[in-house]
Amino acid sequence: MAKAEETVLEIDLKALTHNFNYLKSKLRPETKFLAVVKAFAYGSDAIEVGKYLENIGADYLAVAYAKEGVALRDSGVSLPILVLHPQPVNFKTLIDRCLEPSLYSMNVLNEFITIAEKGGQRQYPVHIKFNTGLNRLGFDFSDVGAITMQLKKTDAIKAKSLFSHMAASEDLDEIAFTKQQIVRFKNITKEITSQIGYQPWLHMCNTSGVLNFPEAHFDMVRCGIGLYGFGNSPIEDKNFIPIASLKSIISQIHTVKKGDSVGYNRAFTAKEMTKTATIPIGHADGLNRNYGKGNGYVSINKQKAPIIGNVCMDMIMVNVTNIECTEGEEVIIFDARHTANDLAKSANTISYEILTSISQRVKRVYLK
Repeated sequence: MAKAEETVLEIDLKALTHNFNYLKSKLRPETKFLAVVKAFAYGSDAIEVGKYLENIGADYLAVAYAKEGVALRDSGVSLPILVLHPQPVNFKTLIDRCLEPSLYSMNVLNEFITIAEKGGQRQYPVHIKFNTGLNRLGFDFSDVGAITMQLKKTDAIKAKSLFSHMAASEDLDEIAFTKQQIVRFKNITKEITSQIGYQPWLHMCNTSGVLNFPEAHFDMVRCGIGLYGFGNSPIEDKNFIPIASLKSIISQIHTVKKGDSVGYNRAFTAKEMTKTATIPIGHADGLNRNYGKGNGYVSINKQKAPIIGNVCMDMIMVNVTNIECTEGEEVIIFDARHTANDLAKSANTISYEILTSISQRVKRVYLK
């Protein structure tokens, strides 16, 4: 593995294979695997990762918005792609690219039917989303009658799947709530399938659902964060390998005298002679200002170097007083050892946020 010579995000595709296979090992052979590649595949690269997942056996991909699905299609990805939060303004584009929408309200359902009928579609695959407790998107049980009425009135669309989303599947203090969600989902899907006369696929498990609730694997599971190396618990984290490593270099080393300040707004003042290193990564690259003022740290020669002062747009300064290092030396912001989850905890956030915040201006390097 080459040493960094600039700020780069290394993406380990071998680790991605490991995580995919580990999650697959939890499933029955017939259960389909939907890989979530929204938000640039959790900050890595949706096209590279999407193509790779297609090659190693994923059955479906999912994105949040139509634009993300269009990029995958235009890159040559041929897997079915579920768009989790489509907007009606993009429905025609969605159909043109053979993307499959999640329909979550009567307005969205009716609008998609109208556009599908105008386009001469027949049995276009759609996915009906139900709210079982997350209270974010989705139909309620009380909508089942209206949904089935619309599905029976048209042959322009057909329900490929019925699905829901777990609210707290990683939280073992909320097992009762998650089990209640599962029961609600079973009741809803039993009712709707009895009315429409055929059996769509059922799915509601995310990564933690796959690990903690095998009774809810149904016909397909949807995995995101697990693919990228995190199991949402200290025990399960050991079974995954983070695929992304954010690295940079030391641009310059300064010696700061006692009483001198560092960075904008003089947010750090040296209490003694201090050696600092300036690193070319900042909040425009996804390293939030919350990591400044000693909250976050980077790793240099396997030693912690706290971020001092405010995080700048394009740079951070770290304290290297007790670290032997030179200009041009490699800096680890996070990797498989000092993980994004470790860094996120220092700013009271989660790995999802730091991973998906990595700017597209950061160079991606793929380890195959």
